[in-house]
Amino acid sequence: MAKQSGKVLNFVAWLTGVLVSLSVGFAMIEGTLSLPTWLGGDVLAMLVGWVVVITTVVSAVMAILKE
Repeated sequence: MAKQSGKVLNFVAWLTGVLVSLSVGFAMIEGTLSLPTWLGGDVLAMLVGWVVVITTVVSAVMAILKE
């Protein structure tokens, strides 16, 4: 029973991480979240947002295919 609840908790934590990563990535792409001008501003934030979204999707697909 404890092993099963550990698996469920691990899945919930993994799913939460994926959803948060996608939320932040899409917010950076759309301009809701930005970087200060001295760090590259909106353009760099958009590029970083795409990197976050793409790497999150790839890692989620890899994790699903592994199971």
